[in-house]
Amino acid sequence: MQASNDLSLGKSSFQWQNPSWRFRSTSATERALQYQAGQKIHGFTVKEVVTVPDLFLTAVKLTHDNTGAQYLHAARDDKNNLFSVQLRTTPMDNTGVPHILEHTVLCGSEKYPCRDPFFKMLNRSLSTFMNAFTASDFTMYPFSTQNGKDFQNLLSVYLDAVFFPCLRELDFWQEGWRLENEKPTDPTSPLVFKGVVFNEMKGAFSDNERVYAQHLQNKLFPDHTYGVVSGGEPLAIPDLSWEQLKHFHATHYHPSNARFFTYGDLPLEQHLKQIQEEALSKFERTEPDTAVPNQPHWDRPREDHVTCSPDAMAPDAAKQNTCPSLCSITDTFEGFTLSLLSSLMISGPNSPFYKTLIEPKIGTNFSSVVGTKEASFSIGLQGMAEEDTEKVKQIIVQTIDEIIANGFEEERIEALLHKIEIQMKHQSTSFGLSLASYIASCWNHDGDPVQLLKISDSVTQFREALKDNPRFLQEKVLHYFKDNTHRLTLSMSPDEAYLEKQVKAEEEKLQKKVQALSESDKKDIYEKGLELLSVQSKIQDASCLPALKVSDIEPTIAVTPVEMGTAGGVPVQYCEQPTNGMVYFRAMCSLNTLPEDLKLYVPLFCSVITKMGCGGLDYRQQAQQMELKTGGMSISTSVNPDYSNMDMYEQGVLLSSSCLERNLPDMFHLWSDIFNSPHFDDEERLRVLVMISAQELANGISYSGHMYAMTRAARSLTPTGELQETFGGMEQVKFMKRIAEMPDLTQVLRTLPRIKRHILNPLNMRCAVNSTPQKMSDAAGQLDNFMSNVASNKKDRKPVRSDITECTTFDHGSYEPNFKPCQMKTFFPMPFPINFVSECIRTVPFTHEDYASLNILSRMMTAKYLHREIREKGGAYGGGARVGGGLFTFYSYRDPNSVQTLSTFRKSVDWVRSGQFTQQDIDEAKLSVFSAVDSPVAPSNKGMGRFLSGITDELKQAHRERLFAVTDKSLVDVAGRYLGIGQRTCGVAILGPENDIIKKDPSWVVK
Repeated sequence: MQASNDLSLGKSSFQWQNPSWRFRSTSATERALQYQAGQKIHGFTVKEVVTVPDLFLTAVKLTHDNTGAQYLHAARDDKNNLFSVQLRTTPMDNTGVPHILEHTVLCGSEKYPCRDPFFKMLNRSLSTFMNAFTASDFTMYPFSTQNGKDFQNLLSVYLDAVFFPCLRELDFWQEGWRLENEKPTDPTSPLVFKGVVFNEMKGAFSDNERVYAQHLQNKLFPDHTYGVVSGGEPLAIPDLSWEQLKHFHATHYHPSNARFFTYGDLPLEQHLKQIQEEALSKFERTEPDTAVPNQPHWDRPREDHVTCSPDAMAPDAAKQNTCPSLCSITDTFEGFTLSLLSSLMISGPNSPFYKTLIEPKIGTNFSSVVGTKEASFSIGLQGMAEEDTEKVKQIIVQTIDEIIANGFEEERIEALLHKIEIQMKHQSTSFGLSLASYIASCWNHDGDPVQLLKISDSVTQFREALKDNPRFLQEKVLHYFKDNTHRLTLSMSPDEAYLEKQVKAEEEKLQKKVQALSESDKKDIYEKGLELLSVQSKIQDASCLPALKVSDIEPTIAVTPVEMGTAGGVPVQYCEQPTNGMVYFRAMCSLNTLPEDLKLYVPLFCSVITKMGCGGLDYRQQAQQMELKTGGMSISTSVNPDYSNMDMYEQGVLLSSSCLERNLPDMFHLWSDIFNSPHFDDEERLRVLVMISAQELANGISYSGHMYAMTRAARSLTPTGELQETFGGMEQVKFMKRIAEMPDLTQVLRTLPRIKRHILNPLNMRCAVNSTPQKMSDAAGQLDNFMSNVASNKKDRKPVRSDITECTTFDHGSYEPNFKPCQMKTFFPMPFPINFVSECIRTVPFTHEDYASLNILSRMMTAKYLHREIREKGGAYGGGARVGGGLFTFYSYRDPNSVQTLSTFRKSVDWVRSGQFTQQDIDEAKLSVFSAVDSPVAPSNKGMGRFLSGITDELKQAHRERLFAVTDKSLVDVAGRYLGIGQRTCGVAILGPENDIIKKDPSWVVK
């Protein structure tokens, strides 16, 4: 977000702040139209130039003359510029070589030989995104930033990493796998497997959905690269040698096997010049042998069975098999048609498969699909009984026959096309990244990425095809689903001994490796372990890396003007933005009057209230109307801590929806029906929603375990923490599991109207609208109508608890002056082989003078100490510290250690207090904090921070000035005052495998 100098213009300064919106003449899209096919620029030749008006961009396709590297530039008036290079990586074994390589190339390169330039650049730049991904058949390295100089810095580091990495043996051991003494400094301690990817994949394989999708792909396309696990199968990873890693790089990481993508408003020539000079000019063309052949087509369907670990949190553990059937495709329009077709068949309560498989409660949810050269389609079920497998197969066949006979309702097809229109108009801040991911797979196999971007051409072609042949879709279903013999039925069931078998297999693999070692090998391993440890502990000289300076950061923020008004007596915040003809509506409804015993039910209420039917619509018709008329309508819990007082907060639910301008009245009409006459009478429907919801929560734990650990650790420290655990922590997961297992839901059904009376009450409400200036008065008028339509729901109720007083920051805030923070340590035994560890300390709120120092401190501790100790030495996938909500929080992610990590958290505080850091370290932490503070905000979300938390632009600017002013003295000082032993009230939580140390320690609560 660039600061604009004409803040005095107040409201009209919009037109200046987003030049793309008013002055089209100098726009990036127009500049790109000046290129001609055949034109030569910096060693590249332009192949075609195409405008894509739906996405407001111009696409320029080029080829590199010497190496044949392919290049696509999407010029668009967006300051958040993106670069990505992707390579076709097609492994033929399960060692995870492309994944380990992706980690290792980021550990130092010819021009930037320091260790780990990738993580160091996170703190030397204002990037809005930096990462790398390994897919089944490509590896991708994207970054984005809003600063031109930063773009060049990052491009230089990325090009050097990908094409000229060091690939040192020590880095391979750290990132991939190694044998090492359990305690590296003690040669008598047992040898064990260690390594970042090794632990990451052990974590990934504890996620049953992931295990299933992996087996599905391997068994459906068994004959080539899709038959293996590109990320690495934990027990195959130790078969990879350093030699093999280097060979894979030499054969796959070559410009002739690369596709470059740039996006945004920076000039294309500059990118081409830099890429040519720093990388491509040093290569000759090769013929990479990485193409993926089509899978030979089976002449008859196959069946297979796999096992997984039982899921303690999933409802109904007896039901966990899945069976899909699949088929394959390649060109753009065919792909478009099939993705529409799959939505029509399985998305939402109106789809045929939802009606035949989920509503009869045979299963709880559809399972996931995989991305490969030939698209596959899966109809799968989670949570079904073993004896239903045959029944499910029959139902799938019958349902397909019915679709072929009857087709789909026209209104459902319209609703889907409407959804596509909204997706094109809605602007996200990571639009460049979305485009890069969207075209990656097709482009990887030499499909045309420009064709993919012309979405409305596909829509037009689709409408034509339907007009010419009304049975167009039915024929596709016949071809791909009925007459297709390349089909797999894969079932998966829990095996009580699954984890045990895994541990045993790892133990056997380890013993086999260890038995083959001579005494001198063991001595060698010990010495190499010490060498790695000393390299990891050395203070790194990162001066070879480019860096922005603190002086490159804008001193002031761009102001977001908002207007305050009322509608039917309810406060409204209006924010005019270039929203491409969309209108965004939010409302916050207070929970102050809700009785305590209903709190746990609020998240369930939020997830079902928009899905049970309302007014004259049953739930199917309601879902259809929402798809036809809106970009989605949802309600979620919202707990906002006060910015100046730790014991004040606002508790509420947030209503959010969006629509095209033409559908405003319809959207508000749907909300009126939800307020005035929601349906709470269908127990069967509620049960389906409860099952889906409980299953989704259970699936999320292995992926977001650190979030659950942090939420639990914070629970006893602030009133906000307590509520967040109730609404979104382990407490909520267990509550939903309990509800899902109830044989009778009538009691739950009866609580819903009680909650509704307290929440959907206009007296406890405030609203916000974002739209274009031209549409704002219309939106305000519609909002007025809505308010008068729901006025009958006004009820004057008293807050429940006498110890909670109203506070002034929010209209309906809560204040708990008697809240007593207390220490608590909680352990949740989980069926994973890795831990999620967190410790929280109560500190200060946002406007406190020490908050800025704690904020910089958390970034500095993460980058300069915790990353090294937890990831590099400890072997966890990640770890660090963060601040917010009045708390200073430490966490680790997919961590082989548990209580040891807690002592690392404590040592990091001693490290700060001893002052062993430099001014450069502080400056880097500042850059890192500012890149978060200044990350781009989409037009739909402008003014939302202020609406939700009450933090105005003035408060933000004051915080900004405090961030600039942080010094080494203030860091040592706050570390001592807030984080030192004896100074702090802290909470601790760990999710992980059975743990004897914790079991024997009475200070822990084991759940």
